[in-house]
Formats: sequence, structure tokens, C-alpha cells
Amino acid sequence: MSARRLPGRHRRRPTTDGRNPTRAAGTNKAEAALGADCDPHHGSASSDTPGFLGPLRPDAYDVRTRAPGPSGRLPVTPAMLCRKPSGDLFGWTQDAGMGWDPSELGRPEILILATVGGLRAPDGHPVALGLHTGHWETGLLVEAAARELRARGAIPFAGFVTDPCDGRTQGTTGMFDSLPFRNDAAIVFRRIARSLPTRAGVLGVATCDKGLPALMMALAGCGDRPAVLVPGGVTLPPEAGEDLGAVQSLGARFAHGLVTLEAAAEAACRACGSAGGGCQFLGTAASAQVVGEALGLTVPHAALAPSGQPVWTDVAVRSARALLDRTRDGLALRDVLTTASVRNAMAVHAAFGGSTNLLLHLPAIAHAAGLPRPAVEDWIEVNRRVPRIVSVLPNGPVGHPTVRAYLAGGVPEVMLHLRRLGLLETGVFTVAGMTLGEILDAWETGERRRRFRELLAARDGVDPDDVILPPARARARGLAATVVFPRGNLAPDGSVVKATSIDPALLDADGVYRREGPARCFASEADAVAAVKAGRIRPGDVIVLAGCGPMGTGMEETYQLTSALKHLPVGREVALVTDARFSGVSTGACVGHVGPEALAGGPIGKVLEGDFIRVRIDTRRLEGSVDLVGEGDRRFDPAEGAAVLARRPTRSDIRPHPDLPADTRLWAALQQAGGGTWGGCVYDDGVAARALACPPDRNPRR
Repeated sequence: MSARRLPGRHRRRPTTDGRNPTRAAGTNKAEAALGADCDPHHGSASSDTPGFLGPLRPDAYDVRTRAPGPSGRLPVTPAMLCRKPSGDLFGWTQDAGMGWDPSELGRPEILILATVGGLRAPDGHPVALGLHTGHWETGLLVEAAARELRARGAIPFAGFVTDPCDGRTQGTTGMFDSLPFRNDAAIVFRRIARSLPTRAGVLGVATCDKGLPALMMALAGCGDRPAVLVPGGVTLPPEAGEDLGAVQSLGARFAHGLVTLEAAAEAACRACGSAGGGCQFLGTAASAQVVGEALGLTVPHAALAPSGQPVWTDVAVRSARALLDRTRDGLALRDVLTTASVRNAMAVHAAFGGSTNLLLHLPAIAHAAGLPRPAVEDWIEVNRRVPRIVSVLPNGPVGHPTVRAYLAGGVPEVMLHLRRLGLLETGVFTVAGMTLGEILDAWETGERRRRFRELLAARDGVDPDDVILPPARARARGLAATVVFPRGNLAPDGSVVKATSIDPALLDADGVYRREGPARCFASEADAVAAVKAGRIRPGDVIVLAGCGPMGTGMEETYQLTSALKHLPVGREVALVTDARFSGVSTGACVGHVGPEALAGGPIGKVLEGDFIRVRIDTRRLEGSVDLVGEGDRRFDPAEGAAVLARRPTRSDIRPHPDLPADTRLWAALQQAGGGTWGGCVYDDGVAARALACPPDRNPRR
């Protein structure tokens, strides 16, 4: 067979030393061909036969054409054969074919949906890697739950939609798919659930930034039946070294001579102290777990459990039991997920100091459940009422890892404090079949609470009340409220900054952060990061990163930039304003979610290099502004700045990234129609139907 030249981009690339890869030392053409095997048991292929068409090992030719099939008989009845859909019978046929005892068919069917990734050997070693630790061990939760379901007389099914890692895609075009993935995964999860129409309930297992919000959206959209959420927990910090947030700044620190190559290599290698779970800080993954429990979707004390440990698998077992109980008493998820439970989740988010990405995800969950979406004004009101009382990474003031927050009592402990302040609606039901008030009563006097808090003190020498602080102690130690929503002539639709993460030393005596300085304009995160690494950003500068909202990059996460600013000395003296979003671990005077985004004609896309920008963030009154107040040598007030911006066109370098995928462009258009960033970046079928002149669905549940 003559070799055919591969066209264009499909040609094999040469090896690093310039040799043809099919002529590498010790190989011949057949060995190098795709699928060739040098095992002597496979025989040898002639030099004219490609390996994938060559001889096989002997047992490969032993092909059966019939098999006996399962023994036994299906428990069908005349009524089933006469009245049930043919799919019900075919489903039983498939169940028996997969090996389930046919005599057990007809029992309650429970669907487990999970974000499992990778392939683990029985001893835990990787056969094929996942994309992140967050989904690496979730299969163990699925197994624990499935075994419990079967032991209690149910039939478990399992379906998987794996999820990406925002840390892995930082600074790459992979980030353009991150937020859009959430919507797509929620749709697929819902379609899988509806594809088992005989399901009595759904158990969801997920851990991280996009997979967990997607699964919560999916469960919310199937709220007519019982469902329970199992959070995937957290990974442990290393015994010595840096956490997973800090190591993401190693490149910038190395470029500035702040870390050696050897130290960087060692720190990055050991940052995952254990093999599974979400990152050790209160980023988006941990915040989503906290919000899921606060919504009442989990059994008590489920969020932030240390992955791979018995207490972690116990969450899956307890969740399986709770779900079966709910299938018997008929408590559907729509009875749990209510407007009141959403308000509770917002309060707990504020008390923890959670990721600003939940401002995108919680409205999307509410929308999927057919509930009103929290608006900016609702977030402002909650953050003014609710004190932050949790001291963990990245906000501090002490950088405790999230496993310590779990041992200090986790979500139930925080809710105890909020109940005493009158900040919770405790009559809501949870998937545990109890009201929130009943759960907190049991938690307050329970052995579990006492034992774990004692364990934290004994093992780490940490007072639990220094991790989850009584409100008076939190106030005395200066824990500030979580988020502020600045407006101004650069953000007329709003923006967000995690005010609690601004260095208190940068605040004036009145608790206000003030920065006025020249704009350093960038249209891509890569260019901004390059400028930071090269030392071209000076104290007093205001970085303006525009064109990175949904229409430009899929609203990429810019932690590569914010982490560099956090860990470099100059970062304390620099502000950042962008229409992109931030990682949950981001800190500093970083104003994101600026709306309208630049590509929608927003003023942020009209800022010019050297313009004078004023950033004001009041951490006590929880208000702020971001304004153009000067150009060249001229200074003016924000009202005149708005007029100046109105006369300017959008900068010519503001355009969608050339590598933005077509499906992300479609997502950007659909979410913009559905309410945009402040509406949760959702798909609104009613809006789409009106735009396309289609009759809308009359069912308010999604």
C-alpha cells in the first residue's frame, strides 16, 4: 500500500530534533502506524500494511454471534402490557441486560447525576486523568449512594456530565467555554433526568465552579419530584507549602524575582494536599457548596467535607436515605426551593464572604425553578444587613482553609448565628424533611457539632470561634461586609467588587477606598498580564480591561491577572476595572462585571490610555462609584465625564476575541436576551420565543 500524503494541517509534526516521527530510532513503518503493537503475541504486520489493519492476537478472532441472555423473567403484569408505554417494558429489558436481577425490577428507581471525571483504578491510581481534583473522587460518592439505595430496596441509575476546571483554563482560550458550559451542562443534566421518566427522584453529585451550579440549575428545573444534592467537598492543604490560589501567581512572582525556579516547582507540585475535592479556599466551588446547603438542597453539614474521608462518604449515604424518605412522603424539590430559601442562601453567602460568581449562579438557579431572580438591589440590601463572620482563605483576616470551616461547624454553625440575629426564615423545608429551624435546634445541642469543634481545637490548635466568629467578635476584628456594587459613568448598569478583600490599610479613616489615577487600557487579559510581568504597571495606575464580557470572551475569568496583582508589591497600589469576571479567590480593589459590557456599547470600551479614573468604594455604607473624571490635563466631575464618554466611539481595538467559539457567541446572544450578566446569564425561553414569534411554553417551571 503506498503512503498517502496528509493534506495541510493534518500532516504529522516533526519531532523536537527535526526527525520524521515515523523514522524514529528503533521503529519501522508498521510499528509507528496508529494502533500498531510490538507485543510478540500480536504477530507482525508486513511493511506494506498499516498497523491498524494488521493481524490481531489470536483470541481476538474468537467472535461469538449469539449469547444466552439473562436468566429469569421480568415481573410484567397484564395491566403493564396493556396500558403502560412500550418504553417501560423495554427499559426493564435493558436493566436485565445490564445484569440487574429481573425479580427486583419494579422497585423505586433513583437517578444519580454526577460530574465524574477521569478513570481511577481500584487502588486510586489514575488510569486516565480527570480535568481537576473536584471530580476525580466523586465516583466514590456515587458508589456509596448507589449501594445504600440498593440496600434499602431501590434501583439506582447513574449518568454523568463531566466538567471543566477554571484553574486549568486560566489565561487560555479554554476560558471562553467556562461560563457557557454551565448553561449547556444544566440542559444536558435535565435531558438525562427526563430520559428516565420512571425515576422516583434524583440525587445530584458535584463539586466545582461550573458543574455544581449547572447541577443545581438542573435539579431546580426538575422540581416536580424529590431531589437531593451531594456536594463533592474540598481538598486538603499541603502540610507545608502554598494553597491552590497562591500557586496560580507563581509565574508573575518568578518574573519579578520573588520566587526561585526550584521553589516554584516544588510549591506547584504539592499544592493539592489530597487527591479529591474543590480548592482549599472559599472560591466559587466552595461558595456554591455553601449556597446549595443554605438553599436546603443538602442534608445538614454537607458542604466543605474533606474529600475521600469517611465523613465525606457519610454525606452520600445520608443523602441517599433522605431521598428515599422524600419519595415516600412526597416532598418535591419545588417545596424546598422557594423565594424564602433563596433569601436565606443570599444571607449565608454574605456571612461567609462568598465568591462574586454566585451573583451569576444563584439568580440562574432561581430562574430554573421559576422563581424571581435576585436583583442588584436585593444583593445590596442583604449585604447591608448581614455581617461577615467567617475567616477563611482568601478573605481572611486569617487564611484558614475551608476544611477548618467545616470542622468549626460549617453552614449550620453560620446559620445558628444568623438565626440569633433574626436574619433567616427558619420555617422553610429542607430535603432532610425538617424545617430549617428544626435542623438548627438539633445542631445546636448535638454531639456532631461538639465533636468536630473539639477535633479542630485538638488537631490544629485552632479555636472554632476564630474560624466562624460570633458576630461581636467578627465586628471587633474588623470583618467587613462582602460585596459592594459600584455604579458611575463607567458602570451605569452596575459592577461588583469584593470589598472584604481590600487591604484595610488602603482604606481611609472613614472606611472608604479612594483611588484616582491614569487609565492603563487593555483589550485582552494576556496583554494586561504581560504588562504586569514586565513591570510596566506603576503604583497609582488604574488598569481598564475592556472587551472581556460575554460578547468578547464568554465573560472570561481573569484570575491570572488578579492573582499577579495580589502577590506583587505594586498590586496594592493598583486598581482594576473590567467587564470580565473574577475567580472566587480574587482579592484587592478589583471591580468586575461592569455593565454594559464594552461590546454592547458600554462606556468602559471608550476609555483611552491616560484618561483619569476615580474609583471610590465605601466598605461601611456598601456603595461606590467608578468614573471618568479627566482627560489629558483637564479634570471634570462625573456628570461631564458621562458627556465626554457619550461623544466618544468605542475603541477600535475592542472586538470579540478571534478565537471565540461560535457556540459561545450563540450563548452570549441568548444570555443577553435573557437578562444579561445581572440576570444570571440564563436562557429565557419566553424571550426567545417572542423574538422568534413562537408560542411560548405556558409552564412557569423550567
